[in-house]
Amino acid sequence: MMGLRHKYLSRLEVLKLYGNGLMGGIPPIIGTLGYLKALSLGYNNLNDSFSMEGLCKLNLEELDLSNNGFEGSLPACLNNLTSLRLLDLSRNDFRGTIPPSLFSNLKSLEYISLSYNHFEGSIYFGSLFNHSRLEVFELSSNNKYLKVETENPTWSFPLFQLKILRLSNCTLNWPSQVVPSFLLSQYDLRVVDFGYNNMTGKVPTWLLANNTKLEYLSFESNSLTGVLDLGSNSIHYYMCVLDFSLNCIHGELPPFIGSIFPRLEVLNLSGNALQGNIPSSMGDMEQLGSLDLSNNNLSGQLPEHMMMGCISLEISRGFLNSSSLLLLDVSSNSLMGQIPDSIGDFSALRTLILSRNYLDGVVPTGFCKLNELRFLDLSHNKIGPTLPLCANLTNMKFLHLESNELIGPIPHVLAEATSLVTLNLRDNKLSSPIPPWISLLSKLRVLLLKGNQLEDSIPLHLCQLKSISILDLSHNHLSGSIPPCLDNITFGREVALMDDTFFIEGFESWWGASPETYSYENQLSVYVDMDFSFETSAERNKLAGPIPPEIGNLSGIHTLNLSYNQLTGSIPHTFSNLKEIESLDLSHNRLTGQIPPQMVIELNFLTIFTVAHNNLSGKTPERKFQFATFEQSSYEGNPLLCGLPLDQSCTPTSAPPAVKPPVSDNRENSSWEAIFLWSFGGSYGVAFLCIVAFLYLNSYYRELLFYFIGEHVPFLRLRG
Repeated sequence: MMGLRHKYLSRLEVLKLYGNGLMGGIPPIIGTLGYLKALSLGYNNLNDSFSMEGLCKLNLEELDLSNNGFEGSLPACLNNLTSLRLLDLSRNDFRGTIPPSLFSNLKSLEYISLSYNHFEGSIYFGSLFNHSRLEVFELSSNNKYLKVETENPTWSFPLFQLKILRLSNCTLNWPSQVVPSFLLSQYDLRVVDFGYNNMTGKVPTWLLANNTKLEYLSFESNSLTGVLDLGSNSIHYYMCVLDFSLNCIHGELPPFIGSIFPRLEVLNLSGNALQGNIPSSMGDMEQLGSLDLSNNNLSGQLPEHMMMGCISLEISRGFLNSSSLLLLDVSSNSLMGQIPDSIGDFSALRTLILSRNYLDGVVPTGFCKLNELRFLDLSHNKIGPTLPLCANLTNMKFLHLESNELIGPIPHVLAEATSLVTLNLRDNKLSSPIPPWISLLSKLRVLLLKGNQLEDSIPLHLCQLKSISILDLSHNHLSGSIPPCLDNITFGREVALMDDTFFIEGFESWWGASPETYSYENQLSVYVDMDFSFETSAERNKLAGPIPPEIGNLSGIHTLNLSYNQLTGSIPHTFSNLKEIESLDLSHNRLTGQIPPQMVIELNFLTIFTVAHNNLSGKTPERKFQFATFEQSSYEGNPLLCGLPLDQSCTPTSAPPAVKPPVSDNRENSSWEAIFLWSFGGSYGVAFLCIVAFLYLNSYYRELLFYFIGEHVPFLRLRG
């Protein structure tokens, strides 16, 4: 910057240092360039807001400080730049309120952008109504902290005619939340973005009637109601992006929608309550690159004749002749029938989402022509029984076939999908062992095979998928032991790969349209379990043997579920190394031994823990830290386990045994018992002999005794 002192720069009028990596503050020397009219310092790393005050002495007409790190409040001296025509302070870290004088003093403004900061307080749009030169106003994405009021009965209509207006993600016109009425006087709009404002009222289709040069119109994520009444006579040649997604629009699509927007590139009407069929006039949209009609109430079939290059409902030949279609999403509707083979006419298609419909039949061979396909979601239909062998999956990154009618082995054609990041085959009827070629999918981060009929043991070649973050093998017929080599898999221990998020290129242009983005939450978990299904007849995995201590080396996992198996042995002490784990389920096995006490200290993020229904013994973990939150259900079903929160106490509570008398007392009692028995026996013998002798000597009493016996004891007869 010292070179700026050169005398030939003293009369400099335009200085552009755009995207040069400048850091710190604005060099003071710039404030001495008295002839400077235009200054562009955007896309640098400048962050010293106080250095901006050096610019307030200049007679600038254009000031671009966008995409830096300036923070704090806006310098009050910006009000002095009364000659400014362009002011761009977007994408910084400015906070606080926007001074009302900023708008009232700068009456020469034609372009003002304050988007993507952290402003608070309120601004009144009426303070701009006298700015007759204003054409661009952007104040988007301030996280709802900024209140924008456009309605006041004392304000007259504005003097300006805007071309670009962005007021998304603000608190607009609270509490009425109405569409700004000043738009009724605007007739030259090119870009309008009112997304994420919770606005109410009818769909403002009059904006289209008043502004025939509109190129971008977005009311995404509001609460607009009514039907999409576009009129049948108007034609909007310039419209490229139309987005009314996530509202409450009902009724059918206008029959002439394709004729009204012949050059439309992006159409997003998802998340509404639209009904009926897609009109055949969409075949006139020859430049359509993205069509999203998902999450509506559309119904009908997918007849073969309906497509010349895409998919829709019950529509005639010629629908969507666009050869440049990159994205098609008609998921979460009520589509029926088979996928037409003419789907293959879209050679440029990169994203196809037909999930959550009622489609059935086979995957057509037309898929074999979709060589550029990156994202395919056919989940939650009735498609099967396998994939066509001719399918070219070399560029596929995300494949979702969950909840269909796939049967037999995992399709071998997937062995060629070496770019796959996500493979979701859950809840089908796939059988046979997991194939060895699965190890060829080296970029896989998500492998979901839950709810099939896969057999045999967990193969060792799964351990070669070292980039896996999510592995789900539950609800299958797997058996055998858990491979110790699973600790070769990163499970989040290494830096995440760049292709976690997939975006559709080609939709970002000068108006700043966001690209379509599909991402998997960065969940790090491993499942080699059976979470018992809702169907009582479902068979479980039967993994057996001890839990390999190497599993404790998976320090990056967040979830470990080994429940409903036949695992034996003790809980490895290495589990105390799972410092990131949030959910640990070892229930319904045959584990023995004690629960490692070190887990209490080390597992600080654990929110779900259960070892119920095993054969564990000893004392439950000390109730502190995270383990203080686990209730009786986490430990029940272990008869030898004791301690809180169980009812079984670890302290003995039974009555003490009776005290035996001393040995000397026992001997004394035994002597007295012997004397008593001998004396009693002798006395009884003497008395008996005396009676016998008396009867023998006295015959009268002897005969009397025999007579008594004969009369009273009839079963005994004594004869002489």
